Amino acid sequence: MSAQLLLVDDEPGLREAVKEYLQESGFSVQVASNAREGWDLMQHNTPDLVISDIMMPQVDGYQFLKQLRDDPRFQALPVVFLTAKGMTGDRIQGYQAGVDAYLPKPFDPDELIAIVENLLTRRTAQAPAIGEESENMDIAKLAHEISKIKDLLSPRTGISQTPPPFKIDLTPREQSVLNLVAQGLMNKEIARRLETSVRNVEKYVSRLFSKTGTNSRTELVRFALEHGLAQ
Repeated sequence: MSAQLLLVDDEPGLREAVKEYLQESGFSVQVASNAREGWDLMQHNTPDLVISDIMMPQVDGYQFLKQLRDDPRFQALPVVFLTAKGMTGDRIQGYQAGVDAYLPKPFDPDELIAIVENLLTRRTAQAPAIGEESENMDIAKLAHEISKIKDLLSPRTGISQTPPPFKIDLTPREQSVLNLVAQGLMNKEIARRLETSVRNVEKYVSRLFSKTGTNSRTELVRFALEHGLAQ
């Protein structure tokens, strides 16, 4: 399925020319003549990327970008400014506002295509692995259920809450990764917390699977919580 793009520009000739070039390059394109119209379209169909002019009547590109970044649905949405405002100060202002790419007019259409493809590739690479997000939801639910069970096993019942003695030698970094997995964090979030790469986190998780004899994150968290390994 082709990527869905939203093109927002108040110049009809340029808007149609860019739309046609993007479609010839394999993209599905919606167009809007101003930011308000673009915003309305996004309420019904969220695009994979937005290309917007800056100088537009009523709501300019900076205001439109702020509106997008203030909405949790669109905070990570790639945005490209396509504009006649090409001075260095203008580009700096755009990047400070949160735009992902800034292409001054006149521009080479092939450069626009390259920018769009690069941003879409990066977005795909940063997306969670298939099933990982739902599995982390399962982990969060599991941790919540075990927490409720621990509350029921209070000292008033005469049943000790101390987990059975269990010993697995974990390195400090493996312990840190295990604690964050038990909180339901995804690999990229763990990597950001620990200031390391996603690949390194994947290696630590694989080692944890091996040391605990588990095969999935849900099994790992269940094992860790039941044996008092997660903090």
